[in-house]
Amino acid sequence: MAMMTRRMFITTAAATGLGAAGALTFHSFSQGRSDYEQAVKQIWRHGERGSSDAPAVLRELVRYATLAPSSHNTQCWKFRLGDQSVSILPDYQRRCPIVDPDDHHLFVSLGCAAENLVQAASAMGFRGEAVLNSGTNESLEISLVRATAVRTPLFEAIPRRQSTRVEFDAKPLSNDELRRLETAGSGNGVQIHLLTNKQAMENVLDFVVQGNTAQMRDPAFVRELKHWLRFNGGQAAKQGDGLFSGSSGNPTAPGWLGGLLFDWFFTEKAENDKYARHVRSSAGIAVFVSEREDKRHWIAAGRAFQRFALQATAIDVRTAHLNQPVEVASLRPQFAQSIGMSSGRPDLVIRFGRGPEMPRSLRRPLDAVIL
Repeated sequence: MAMMTRRMFITTAAATGLGAAGALTFHSFSQGRSDYEQAVKQIWRHGERGSSDAPAVLRELVRYATLAPSSHNTQCWKFRLGDQSVSILPDYQRRCPIVDPDDHHLFVSLGCAAENLVQAASAMGFRGEAVLNSGTNESLEISLVRATAVRTPLFEAIPRRQSTRVEFDAKPLSNDELRRLETAGSGNGVQIHLLTNKQAMENVLDFVVQGNTAQMRDPAFVRELKHWLRFNGGQAAKQGDGLFSGSSGNPTAPGWLGGLLFDWFFTEKAENDKYARHVRSSAGIAVFVSEREDKRHWIAAGRAFQRFALQATAIDVRTAHLNQPVEVASLRPQFAQSIGMSSGRPDLVIRFGRGPEMPRSLRRPLDAVIL
């Protein structure tokens, strides 16, 4: 009943504009929805095959790289094109200093983008090798060498992958499906812990709730999150970044109204209850652990997670983040101990299962990310 009341209020307020500007508000809202739908079609797609123009091929590789996830969908990366290489650099202007004070998630995001680029390079007839330049620019250098073109299932899954922030169907995956996910998410100094036992998942939920509670009680965290929220399709299409409310199953609204609704309905209890439903509807939880706490291993964790997410997508399994236990620094050691870790850093907590496809997040134009 509360959800229906909220939806009715949003619809009425959006249509009326709370006054004489109602018609203009409704027209802008409808136009924004159309802009959003066009942007989704342009962004989430496979490219045209067979281009022999080297600069065009490199730009297409960057386009695939930008379809990777990033914290709050900040797209915290820049790209530099070489003759037969692509460099991925951190964009510190798009960092999240509250939720990610040591830039861990930022470098994980660079790893996700690198994995997409390497998968796309293979499909276009290149072998990509990624090496971190630990100098002043901290760039991730990906050299490209001509090779036989191979379109892997992971590559095919790139435009279909999404972070699905809704309830799943609670059905278990088969042993074969779990093995595929474990294989995809392991290697290069990164281990994956797959938790499918209900008690183990409840243990994770307890840390998620503790972490979420701490974050919700931090006004700076709430302000940072709100800054990256996009409350309607038009706002999402115009800015090309951030967390589109429709992607999480929330109603869309004009920006001014969305901000008010966020302040009213974004509560500690509502969020903790939501995460409880999310965990209990999942088939399992994956925890990614890197051997060392440095940027090279954070990038490796990002690449491992991206392979995991693409493999999941290839078998019609959804994924979503539950990173509160690793984002709240005071909880991280206890959480690591609870899953049997004796060394390393827990990087990411990911729930997985089967669920619906949701509206898409968007991406900025290539000219905004290529130096």
